[in-house]
Amino acid sequence: MTQSQNQEKRANRTLLITMAVVVVAVAIIAVVGFIFMNRPDSYIEGQVEGTNIRISGKLAGRVQEFYVEEGDTVHAGDTLVRIHSSIVEAQLGQAEAMREIAAAQNKKVDAGTRMQIVNAAADLLRQAEAGVTITKKTYDRMERLYAEGVIAEQKRDEAKAAYDAAVAARDAAASQLSLAKAGAQKEDKESAQAMVQAAGSGVKQVEAVLEDSYLTAPFDGTIDQIYPEVGELVSLGAPIMSLLRSDDRWVTFNVREELLNELSIGKEIKVMIPALGKKEINVKIYYVRDMGSYATWRSTKSTGSYDSRTFQIKARPTENVPGLRPGMSAVFEQPETK
Repeated sequence: MTQSQNQEKRANRTLLITMAVVVVAVAIIAVVGFIFMNRPDSYIEGQVEGTNIRISGKLAGRVQEFYVEEGDTVHAGDTLVRIHSSIVEAQLGQAEAMREIAAAQNKKVDAGTRMQIVNAAADLLRQAEAGVTITKKTYDRMERLYAEGVIAEQKRDEAKAAYDAAVAARDAAASQLSLAKAGAQKEDKESAQAMVQAAGSGVKQVEAVLEDSYLTAPFDGTIDQIYPEVGELVSLGAPIMSLLRSDDRWVTFNVREELLNELSIGKEIKVMIPALGKKEINVKIYYVRDMGSYATWRSTKSTGSYDSRTFQIKARPTENVPGLRPGMSAVFEQPETK
């Protein structure tokens, strides 16, 4: 056998050995994968979340000034932003003017009839009383003369009619004086008072809108994001900024249903926060909810497994954790399933 033939033979043997090793390695990997393919991962990763609200108001206007910046820590009641609206301020001036007009009208009604009218009515009453006095004397004189037979009955009756007319005129003048002194009717006074109340309500309504000229923080927290710039127009209810509540944090995990027996409501578990130097914290489960069929783990059937639904779990830290912020990863080692 020549030297070249020996070299070719050794090369073929090396190739066969290499192929055999590769086949054996692939077979081992396949067996291991088949054995462990249905085992869940050792760790489940979740996320830290927190209450985040959008600050908005009922005043449409222009952003005049910000008193905070993104990342600032604020306390409940702190002023955050000022919004200016010349239109609403003009409406306030109009509403205040209407209130003053209604108040003046009400004051006029309460003051009653002007003194000149009252004096004129009193003069008419005095004139009417004087007429009664004169006609009464004339009637008495005619009555005596008629009794003596000096005048005819017609003359006495005419004197009596004049006296009765004078009495009626006096009574009418007395009524006019009484009305003048009494002033406006009860209904007029009630109507004027109602107008004052309505005008006052209009002012309060505009003032309530203008209260949102200065928006304040509803609770302690951190300014997460500011949306408009100074000078921009904002509409009614448009979000101005988002505020992250400082005392409300929780972690959220999505787990398969076979783990629920070990993750029931009220149970405390230990989770690791990579962003805090892999710090471990204790959290207490307070919420478990089915995420629906869209989150179901589908089985391939050929492995002898079954479909498994996904549940969302929420848990709050049992104590304050400095530096814990929404968006951070939270990892916990899942319990062994039987």
